[in-house]
Amino acid sequence: MDLPVDEWKYYLLQKWSLLPKSIQLTISTAETLSDIFLHSSSLLQPEDEVFLKRLSRGYLVEKDPNAPLFYRKEGNKKFQKKDYTGAAVLYSKGVSHSRPNTEDISLCYANRSAALFHLGQYETCLEDIERAQMHGYPERLKPKMMLRKAECLVTLGRLQEAKQTISDLERNFTAKPTLEAPSCQILQRNLHHLKMKVQEKKTVPETFPGAVTKAFEDIDIREENKRISSASSSVGLCTDPVKGRYLVATKDILPGELLVKEDAFVIVLNPGEMPPLHHGLESKWDTRVTNGDLNCHRCLKHTLATVPCNGCSYAKYCSKECLQQAWELYHSSECAVGGLLLTLGVFCHVALRLTLLARFENIGKVIKKLCDEISNKDISLPESKNLVKTLGDSHGESEETGKIVEIPIPGCNINGKYENNYNAVFNLLPHTENHSPEHKFLCAISVSALCRQLEAASLLAFTPGLKSSKLKAAVATELCADLNIWGVAMLRHMLQLQCNAQAITTIQQTGSKESIITTSRQIRLATGIFPVVSLLNHSCRPNTSVSFTNTVATIRAAQQIGRGQEILHCYGPHESRMDVAERQQKLRSQYFFDCSCPACHTEKPKTAAGPSWEAFCCNGCGALMQGDAVLSCGSGSCTGSVSRDQLVCRLQHLQQQVGMAWKLLRNGKLEQAIQQLLGCRQDARSFLSAEHMMVGEIEDDLAQAYAALGDWQKSASHLQKSLQVVEARHGPSSVEMGHELFKLAQVLFNGFAVPEALNTIQKAEKVLLVHCGPQSSEIQELQEMRSCLLDLPPTPVGPLVYCPTGREPWQMK
Repeated sequence: MDLPVDEWKYYLLQKWSLLPKSIQLTISTAETLSDIFLHSSSLLQPEDEVFLKRLSRGYLVEKDPNAPLFYRKEGNKKFQKKDYTGAAVLYSKGVSHSRPNTEDISLCYANRSAALFHLGQYETCLEDIERAQMHGYPERLKPKMMLRKAECLVTLGRLQEAKQTISDLERNFTAKPTLEAPSCQILQRNLHHLKMKVQEKKTVPETFPGAVTKAFEDIDIREENKRISSASSSVGLCTDPVKGRYLVATKDILPGELLVKEDAFVIVLNPGEMPPLHHGLESKWDTRVTNGDLNCHRCLKHTLATVPCNGCSYAKYCSKECLQQAWELYHSSECAVGGLLLTLGVFCHVALRLTLLARFENIGKVIKKLCDEISNKDISLPESKNLVKTLGDSHGESEETGKIVEIPIPGCNINGKYENNYNAVFNLLPHTENHSPEHKFLCAISVSALCRQLEAASLLAFTPGLKSSKLKAAVATELCADLNIWGVAMLRHMLQLQCNAQAITTIQQTGSKESIITTSRQIRLATGIFPVVSLLNHSCRPNTSVSFTNTVATIRAAQQIGRGQEILHCYGPHESRMDVAERQQKLRSQYFFDCSCPACHTEKPKTAAGPSWEAFCCNGCGALMQGDAVLSCGSGSCTGSVSRDQLVCRLQHLQQQVGMAWKLLRNGKLEQAIQQLLGCRQDARSFLSAEHMMVGEIEDDLAQAYAALGDWQKSASHLQKSLQVVEARHGPSSVEMGHELFKLAQVLFNGFAVPEALNTIQKAEKVLLVHCGPQSSEIQELQEMRSCLLDLPPTPVGPLVYCPTGREPWQMK
């Protein structure tokens, strides 16, 4: 996904292996990015480009005039089964393949509006109705769609508009009776009912204007940093010859305090599973749902009503505004090479987009460095300077005069401010010397092939799109629209991304409409570049927590941070997920450093038993088993022994049994699932530690099964046992613990265990406020639950059912 597809990687690795040793040595020992790019790109042959084009053609990114009818028919099948979400996605696929101002696109929009209406998305339904009309929706079909429009307006309380729509519809019936008699009678009967509803209903005033509501949603940093954009005043920038740039606390910071709230400089949506056409799909038109079908390709907003690019079927947006902005900034260049970008991977796509956005900034000095490097001038990149102290005190002593002079920090502007801009991105370290020669060759050839395709389509130019004519002139005189400059810039960015790309994650719900329960899991939605977030160094035991809202990254203090203490972020290898040896290996291979954080410094080597969440236990006394290939009881009171391979086989068999139980659970066979899981739990107790991950998974599955049956007491009992496993692995203040406490609060609430629910709500809030902030959906729901419980009468009648967001625990249906 990040790097090119396997076929291209293997092709280039084979090409590398066949190169003369002298050429391999020249590329391997090249000291500058320009030398690497120029030497590698000179080896790109026409037959290589032909092979790459063949791979690219496997991705269906162009509009196919035959696809809209196929997707409309498939969407209709989903609609008839009342799977309105699935129908909406398929209609969207049909929209993406349709040309503007055609009957195809108008029909797809109209059908999607019907699905959205049944999903209760009335505002979006109205937008689709307007789109269908704009693209020439057939007159013969309009009455039914206009009735839907009137129903939406009535539901939204927009009665004046509803009356006008009804009036227009009645006149249309009188003037042009286009429908057959039975259909017309049904429509007129529905229209009559709707008119009665309008008379009964009063106009609902809007409580908050959209702008005011948005202001409540977007809680920003209270006091922004004057020297670091998107950061609070509690954060300072420091530099060190060994550690490079890093962030520190300029005052004492409390847990939960907002430290950084940064919008990505660039994002590229991760395509998800998009197999090329030759990978055995039943039809060349894929009906599966991917990230690209559900999220705006510019702002990442989740939507079922995407607006497609007019030139390709791949790029989709949440609105016409996002479409236009994306086109002006980068998609006008990317549109013609969509299949090639999917073939070359996300990193290559991000690198291109970064370089395209460079056109919109005054980057003459940055490009001059590239020009100088290509001209073989001896230049020092900013990262190589010895830098000192903090941004507010970046000074050094001049050798000639002995006076104190300011030393610039890489990425800062002339006023010493570090901003979210191309200059900051350019100054992120590419770690050229640490990448393998094969990897640099792969990246350089891929970038060169992309540049040639863009150049052939006349899409490479630094100046197009610049709004200021003065800026155009200034940049045009300083920049040459040269293939090599683009290539070197993109190669630099592609190498930067291994250490500086940020995975933007979200929670994805899984499960069909017919399922008893759907589950949620964290997925990687997009890849982004955040210049300020990139300043954070790694710790396997970080003192911050990161969360994402669309393209915005939010960094909060996860614990108290003292003044002068470094602010640290986890790059992935966390002490609760991996032992020290595994963490060190991953950090060394991907980020090129040996971690010396407190967790790595104090953690003891992995014991023979392993961590409790992976350990086996003695069947006789329950003590942890010790040993390598052969395990024996750690207590010494038992004399028996067993091979590790035998226990691993038992664990694998148990995992299969739990998987079978989960399928029963998903298919609504709850009693069978419970019996299967109880048997699994009994088996697990005989050889797994009480805090083993599999024990926690079994307890969580049992909790879900009993919740689906409405047995909230048993559900809570099993969930509390699952919580013990989560706490043992991740700690009592971890975000994982917060999510589990949130589930327990929902179960206790629905089971009407008022004191226990209030207590759990308080615990969950305390944890989640630190990691997610007051605006998170879970915090909002916890607060609603508390208010509901506190407002209850002393002696309630009947069971309490709570589902403010349209879901119960585990998103049960």
